[in-house]
Amino acid sequence: MSLEQSLKSPLSQKNRSHGVLITPELQKEEKEAVDNRKPQVVMSLNKLGIKADEAPVIAVLGSGGGLRAHFACLGVLIEMKNHGLLDVITYLAGVSGSTWALSSFYTNSGNMDLIEADLEHRFEPENWSVRESLQKTIEVASLENYSLTDFWAYVVISRQTREFQGSLLSSMKKHVEKGTLPYPIFAAIDNDLHDDWKDHKTQKSWFEFTPHHAGYPALQAYIPITQLGSQFENGRLVKSAPERDLSFLRGLWGSAVANAEENEKFIWDEFLSLKEKLLGKYQLTQGNSYTQTYSSSQPMTAVDEALLELMVAYIKDEKDPSIQEKLQALQQILDARRDGKTSQKSTSEFLGVDEHGEPEYKKLAMMIQNWSNASQEKQGLILESLVGHFTGQASTMDLSTALSASKSTIWDILAFLAKTVKCIWNWEWGTIHNFLHQHHGSNVSITDEDMCSRKLLHLVDAGLAINSPYPLLLPPAREVQLILSFDFSDGDPFETVRATADYCHHHKIPFPLVKEADLKEWAEAPTSCYILKGESGPMVMHFPLFNKDNCGDEINTWREKYGTFKLSDTYSVQVVKDLLEKSKENVRKNKEKIIRTIKEVVGSCPKTS
Repeated sequence: MSLEQSLKSPLSQKNRSHGVLITPELQKEEKEAVDNRKPQVVMSLNKLGIKADEAPVIAVLGSGGGLRAHFACLGVLIEMKNHGLLDVITYLAGVSGSTWALSSFYTNSGNMDLIEADLEHRFEPENWSVRESLQKTIEVASLENYSLTDFWAYVVISRQTREFQGSLLSSMKKHVEKGTLPYPIFAAIDNDLHDDWKDHKTQKSWFEFTPHHAGYPALQAYIPITQLGSQFENGRLVKSAPERDLSFLRGLWGSAVANAEENEKFIWDEFLSLKEKLLGKYQLTQGNSYTQTYSSSQPMTAVDEALLELMVAYIKDEKDPSIQEKLQALQQILDARRDGKTSQKSTSEFLGVDEHGEPEYKKLAMMIQNWSNASQEKQGLILESLVGHFTGQASTMDLSTALSASKSTIWDILAFLAKTVKCIWNWEWGTIHNFLHQHHGSNVSITDEDMCSRKLLHLVDAGLAINSPYPLLLPPAREVQLILSFDFSDGDPFETVRATADYCHHHKIPFPLVKEADLKEWAEAPTSCYILKGESGPMVMHFPLFNKDNCGDEINTWREKYGTFKLSDTYSVQVVKDLLEKSKENVRKNKEKIIRTIKEVVGSCPKTS
């Protein structure tokens, strides 16, 4: 390779931090962090009575499961720390609700006493204010790639966890790089590839986040975590965007805490509630409550309100007879504007242009007039055009004063409501720029044309594929020898093992052989720990949350008490403590079994000369 080619290559040192990195090995930063962790692991093993010359690579996996997983995973981490077990772990990885726990763990520098005290404090009555989260949601609605993930993150997940995390994933580097804490991995999947996952268990569906990088392990393609969401062409950074905060990422990682129908209903109810509070009735103030400041009848927002009401009615019921009336009302408002009968903005201002105002008006008027004669499919296209027009003009307004110290403007609120309706309509989640866009033309290319042709990615909860992050810990480069799998799933606590075994079978990845008859038998009345061994690959210790050892004959009672979509408003401090205790008990009861298994793994490690 010539010097000129070298400087253009995404692999060159100059471009490591400003372009796509293709590498089959551990990234430099992760390898250094893992190497720095090894002396800590060896020293901690000695404290447990395990003589080790080399540090085995042990990973803890936390499954999804909403708030149940969030609390239970924290309970596991607390108890492992209490017994010296957490200090021998190299990797911590999570899906969905467990990622919320891991982010809390790292933002509190692994201080388990602080985390537990704060957790109980957060769930005391009246100890949560929606103001900050709602303000943030309205603010991010101005972003180009706003999606339901933003709404879900700031309106739903921040309230569910009673926690707003404005810090960044990259800020976790400090303790990780020193080796004082395990290396974290957060899981998501590429939703655009979900059909390929269902049909072929495609490996490239899986996407990972760490304090240093984000990317596709199967494609060995990564970018710095600080550049996730920025625009790339041909492997190079072309337009930088600020790193998104942990609250957004928690919404992305945990975007499937219920089935699609329940999620859609919940989001719709939340949206309508906010719409009533914000549009035409209330305005945000500096306090923790809302103050009425203007009336919905003000002419300034007549068109915007009419369009919003139309959009809401159509999404709720496409055959709603009031849709025609709302269209006629919109027509009357547009006519009034055009004829200059109101003090509102002129038609051209409303349409966002000067010289094309009249043609645009006629176009909109024609759409409205043709509604009754259009097919249902055509009606959808007509309304989508109106929605697109409205959200387009709203998003181009001056947002420089958005979310000032005192309040949001009416236009900020309208843009937020309109964009959210459009996202509900399109059911759009996890939208970010595709850093592999047009990468096939670079010196180190991605040969998958589909991956390179998309301008946008849609990243969602990995629990939609496998509700535990096994695929991210199984690549040979990570050399994981023992997996402690803590399962907080709803329903069958062995589904993650079954799904992972199937995934590994598809791709010839070493994993313990599991028999379906055994899995079914174990699921009927699970115990607290199962050890799975194969001829090669990592050993697996699997821990179902609710089991005979900690629940006796009341396993189903405990499962029902902590449903996945159980709202945080129903979690008292005592309910939180009870769940923490159940998960702690699983670690406590199996401490000696974990130590014996680690000894076995250490004994099988090759000795250094």
